[in-house]
Amino acid sequence: MPDAGAAIGRQTTSEARQIRAVLKGVGHYLPNRVVPNSEFEASLETSDEWIRSRSGIERRHFAAEGQTTADLASRAARAALADAGLEAAEIDALIVATSTPDLTFPSVATMVQAELGLTTGFAFDIQAVCAGFVFAMANADALIRAGTARRILVIGAETFSRILDFEDRATCVLFGDGAGAVVLEAEEGEGTSADRGILATDLHSDGRHRDILYVNGGTSTGTSGVLKMQGREVFRHAVEKLAATAHSALGKVGLTSADVAWIVPHQANSRIIEATAKKMGLGMDRVILTVQDHGNTSAASIPLALSVGASQGRFKSGDLVVMEAIGGGLAWGSVVLRW
Repeated sequence: MPDAGAAIGRQTTSEARQIRAVLKGVGHYLPNRVVPNSEFEASLETSDEWIRSRSGIERRHFAAEGQTTADLASRAARAALADAGLEAAEIDALIVATSTPDLTFPSVATMVQAELGLTTGFAFDIQAVCAGFVFAMANADALIRAGTARRILVIGAETFSRILDFEDRATCVLFGDGAGAVVLEAEEGEGTSADRGILATDLHSDGRHRDILYVNGGTSTGTSGVLKMQGREVFRHAVEKLAATAHSALGKVGLTSADVAWIVPHQANSRIIEATAKKMGLGMDRVILTVQDHGNTSAASIPLALSVGASQGRFKSGDLVVMEAIGGGLAWGSVVLRW
């Protein structure tokens, strides 16, 4: 049997011109309240050294009372629009990746749509936990390729502080709140791996592992619940699956790790990030790392890291960027994008 991935790669690098979803702007927003590790020492048997050594996290941001996921998402969206030099009215669609919606329904995306003053187009949420932004980017890419939308705002936004058990030192010290956003726009490319924009995506899920990372609330319990995690199991799956999905996505367009300028991983744990980079044969000098300042912001972590990296001048035109994430479900995947 011929290798399907290789066939896709050959097709992508040799076929005629095609529409690409090109990144035009990035932006982010973090709540004002900064929570250093030391703040947990008064209520938990933990320390700054313990948290840093196991996660790499030094601080995180928590939303203020009354500050919602939609609020964070709207601020990040405005920042991305400004970076792209666009007005909200020029956007055709809006996708929000989140696991902490303000209400069961309507979607956060429609709330952001209203906040931005948009009365046309469409908006919806995607829930794939920490892999949500990758799944949202894959959906936006497909919509743009299909001609359904020309410009799409893709946002990752979370208020994870609202679903934490602050008596569980193994989980509550790991997460933070924030939002990041990108603007994608349709452009015609040559149909080769040298094109700008999203070149390939790779998505997976496996519901057999749902019990290692979940929230114990919802309509079945009548409560919002709190996050539960088997950290060791999550770590094992993350290192194995993140490197594999990145290699798979690169292979679809005939590329390898040697072609990668930057990895922008889900910012869950510095040890996971380091182990994944090592599996890909890449040094940490080619990884955007923000977990020390933000903690794990779930679906917001990749767009936050993208925005921070861009503001630091890390990316240059033509750089090959790989985004990879894994979250509850389990759900995982990657996006290969040329800056």
